[in-house]
Amino acid sequence: MTKLAQISISETDLDALASATGKIALLVPETGTLDPAAKRVNKLAKGAVARAVGSEAFEKLKTGDVLRLAYPAGLEADAIIVVKLPKKVTALEARKAGARLGKALSKEGLTLCAGGHARAAELAYGATLRAYSFTERKTKDDDELGSMSVMVSKPDSVEAAYADLRAVADGVFFTRDLVNEPANHLTTVEFADRLLAMKKLGLEVEVLEEADMEKLGMGSLLGVGQGSESPSKIVIMKWMGGGDEKPFALVGKGVVFDTGGISIKPAGGMEDMTMDMGGAGVVSGVMRALALRKAKANVVGLVGLVENMPDGKAQRPGDVVTSMKGDTIEVINTDAEGRLVLADVMWYAQETFEPVGMINLATLTGAIIIGLGHENTGVFSNSDELSADFIKAAAAEGEGAWRMPMGPAYDKLLKSRVADMKNVGGRAAGSITAAQFLGRFVKEDVPWCHLDIAGTASLKSETDYAPTGATGWGVRALDRLIRDHYEG
Repeated sequence: MTKLAQISISETDLDALASATGKIALLVPETGTLDPAAKRVNKLAKGAVARAVGSEAFEKLKTGDVLRLAYPAGLEADAIIVVKLPKKVTALEARKAGARLGKALSKEGLTLCAGGHARAAELAYGATLRAYSFTERKTKDDDELGSMSVMVSKPDSVEAAYADLRAVADGVFFTRDLVNEPANHLTTVEFADRLLAMKKLGLEVEVLEEADMEKLGMGSLLGVGQGSESPSKIVIMKWMGGGDEKPFALVGKGVVFDTGGISIKPAGGMEDMTMDMGGAGVVSGVMRALALRKAKANVVGLVGLVENMPDGKAQRPGDVVTSMKGDTIEVINTDAEGRLVLADVMWYAQETFEPVGMINLATLTGAIIIGLGHENTGVFSNSDELSADFIKAAAAEGEGAWRMPMGPAYDKLLKSRVADMKNVGGRAAGSITAAQFLGRFVKEDVPWCHLDIAGTASLKSETDYAPTGATGWGVRALDRLIRDHYEG
């Protein structure tokens, strides 16, 4: 997988600044006061830092913005980056400032003079998240990253705070890699193998094959993948770091490529459907993060891995399948396949683990992008408490989430003449009827959220914390939810 940038945290060494290569980053508050490191660099650079800080350009900077001084005299470094950052900032403000440094990180390296700043670990975390580039399928890596040295006054405490954050960043990178991978490389078999490899982190990992699913009566999931040469699989990951309590369940849609099946999609943009396993990618990244930071929580992550292809054996519009729950489903549109996958995996999760709560994630509907764009994930829930807890966790991590309505009035759109329900409800309220469909596979006593991440999993433009492509949205929010509410 893509390696995290090498970030070292050490005690401030003013004498080393003269010979530091690459870039030197200085934190300067809005007052323009220079700390000892900034004073030393300013002296070496013949007053260049003081002139920059006294300029109109610095005054116009917002919190976390940077001013770059290229090729300063008196230093080995090829640039000085002045970061406008007050001494008292929020964690998110510090992370965004750090992300700007992560974007600037190159193979020559970077030295951040953070001194006694209270948010030094968050600065390093933001840099770690942004210093990402998916180059696995390139023969030449033009985006090679160097190391980042963070100089602070209390390295031990900063290192301890950064350790857990780095574990979460590792989970984010794992998710991004999965979502960015082309489908001929990330088959259902390869996906399962990558998750099995996480046993070395202490996760318990089990794979259900098609024969196992047939015995369990998972006709809803199996119907989706029957036109593909890649076998359908369910991977179950368990992290039992808590006590004897029942686990929290995470369930992800893992359609490694979605042609739409017989209801085939238009050719334009179909290449983006390599990201239709985004929900499974997020679940996998969260489970990795929990294992790496040794979370004191019991969490089970389940992903349904399928490929939706047109073939002589593929599922047809009008087919009726029987779910593990026993409900029958008329398949009106084979391109509404994600809910068919999730229905069986969610039911299996509840039957097997009796979770205290359950969240499923899926790149489920284009309708949610029409409603919320790319800023927010749609949150659907049967629980005011769980949805509020999640949205609060997402806000704390700077990941947009917005609750959407549900209600029995939408159920009439799913009525079928020949089966218990249809898999689509028509054009109106498309993301809501999809959630209503999934809600039929949630037991009454289970708090549940459905997260439609179609608009946030992968983007055509960069974000604060990620370049163009996979964002890893949800790993940080779900880790925060578990940390705040399910960890002893």
